[in-house]
Amino acid sequence: MRHGKKFNHLGRKKAHREAMLSNMASSLLTHKRIFTTTAKAKALRVYVEPLITKSKDNTTHSRRVVFSYLQSKDAVNELFTTIAPKVAERPGGYTRILKTGNRLGDNADMCMMELVDFNESMLEAKSASAKAKAGSKRTRRGVKPVAKAADTTVQDAEEAVETTPEVAEENQETETSEGE
Repeated sequence: MRHGKKFNHLGRKKAHREAMLSNMASSLLTHKRIFTTTAKAKALRVYVEPLITKSKDNTTHSRRVVFSYLQSKDAVNELFTTIAPKVAERPGGYTRILKTGNRLGDNADMCMMELVDFNESMLEAKSASAKAKAGSKRTRRGVKPVAKAADTTVQDAEEAVETTPEVAEENQETETSEGE
């Protein structure tokens, strides 16, 4: 019986499962993206995200702990030198799972698992959409007519000219001379 056992055993014994997750984590960290089944990707997320969090603290102890999981010097070096500085500000959620369809042979649910901060095309698209949103404000009201928008900009410009420091000093000087 499997009462209270919540993680996916993936149809493997403990040693085989740990070896497989270690190899998949090393591949993910070195290549930044892997293609696998959805079940394995979900199990790998639970395995690799604490290691990435541990890599934010670049000490000998944390390197040794991560190496005990990965068993690959190249993957550990890549994690601590390139990945950790890039994800330093992120509080979690370092991986993304994108479903790609079903495998032809056995119809297994396949996906692509990648590190979030290393997909350049998505980062560019996100920054472009952020720039587009910054220029326009979403409201439920209709668009302002062009004539009214032009009048408000002229009024705003006149108010800005009146409130400049030089104009304010001249206004004070004229008020004091009129008051005498």
